[in-house]
Order: sequence, then C-alpha cells, then structure tokens
Amino acid sequence: MYSEPKFLPAGDQAVSVEFGDAIGPEVNTRVRALEYLIQQKAIPGIVETVPTFRALLVYYDPIVIGWNELLAILTALIPQAQAEALPPSRLVEIPCCYGGELGFDLQAVGEKLGLSPEQVVSRHSAEEYLVYFIGFTPGLPYMVGMSDPLTIPRLDKPRTKTPAGSVGIGGTQCCIYPVESPGGFWILGRTPLALYDPSRSDPILLRPGDRVRFRPIDPGEFERISAEVAAGCFVARVET
Repeated sequence: MYSEPKFLPAGDQAVSVEFGDAIGPEVNTRVRALEYLIQQKAIPGIVETVPTFRALLVYYDPIVIGWNELLAILTALIPQAQAEALPPSRLVEIPCCYGGELGFDLQAVGEKLGLSPEQVVSRHSAEEYLVYFIGFTPGLPYMVGMSDPLTIPRLDKPRTKTPAGSVGIGGTQCCIYPVESPGGFWILGRTPLALYDPSRSDPILLRPGDRVRFRPIDPGEFERISAEVAAGCFVARVET
C-alpha cells in the first residue's frame, strides 16, 4: 500500500484515487471505506464512484466542483477511510452443485493441480471469500480468498459463453457469472441463486465487502432451490 494515495486524472470528469499497486484486503478496505464516506456525505458535484481492487474512480461535474476543491475534499476524507468507517460485513452462503454438466471443468482442474475432484471441492468450499468489487457484468463479484493449492492460470482461450450461475476460478480469484457471458475462468460448479435479477427491488445479491462461503449441494437440491428462486420464495442465507 502506498504511504500516500495517488490522484490520477481520468479524462476531464473523473479522478482515480489509487491506494496501492497490489491486490490485498487492506488496500481494498481503504477503497471501499472512501466510497462509503463519499456516499454518506453526499458531496455536491460528485456524481458516481466505481471501486476496483486497489483504486476508487470518482466521477464529478466540473461545473459544480473544481479539480482543486475535489482533491481537497478527498484528501480530508482519506485519513478516515479505515475499516472502522465501514458498516458490518455480511456473510452470504452460496449453494453450489460441483462437477458434472454444471461444473464441466472440475475434472480438468483436478488433473492440472494434482488433486482429486473431491479435494478441489473440499478446498474450494472450505474457504471464505471477500467480495472486492462488482463489475464486468451486472452483479459479478470479484472475490479473493482461495487457498494456494487452487491457484491456476486462467484459460488460454476464454469461452464466448459461460452459463449464468457458473462458479469459476482463475489465478488466485473466484467469481460467479450472474448472466451468460464470455469468460476465462475454470468452471467448478453452478449455483441456483440469481446474483442479478432486475425485477427485485435490490437486483444485485452480493455487495463489495461481503464474505462468501460455498455450500456443496447435489443435483436434486440444485433443482429444488432453482424452482424456489424462480417462484420468488427462496431466501439466501445471510449473516451479519
């Protein structure tokens, strides 16, 4: 993490506040805390914020607030951007049906890592993952927390289509595809939950700062939960 954040111009209506040059929970906490403080204070002229692994992009209206005034406000907020500034983190349980047609890369991942499919599932479901930010497609969580034995390079050639609900790993990261989309992660399984549903009052299931645990389920439970999700009567298990 840098001793002092860097302010990097991003066009004529945005600034990137960069806290470090590596992915880690401490840097990302500062990113999320600064965003939360900005939202709480509803600063006139700041129109949108976009968190990433190690930086916060702040869009502003230059007619309302000038560059120097914006940087002065952000500089004053940054010392407060600590973990204590954030609301309590949620723990969200994600049911996942591993292997078979739903987790079509599980066997190959095991062979590449020198593990049995059962060992891959056991290690993947034993960890707790931190949601760093949401992006790429609506509701897609970028998560880190995987154990070293599961570290695997992303696919050499990304797929043009990855089914919605697919749970994948790549590098040291884990993700869930909320909608069918291209992707370069190895697919271990699929969740019946809808991470993105525009018909809900809160369409995005996961939030930056959430912690995620995967619960292995069998195909029968996958079908049952899928039906309940479609009927709008399934409630995801969330602890605070």
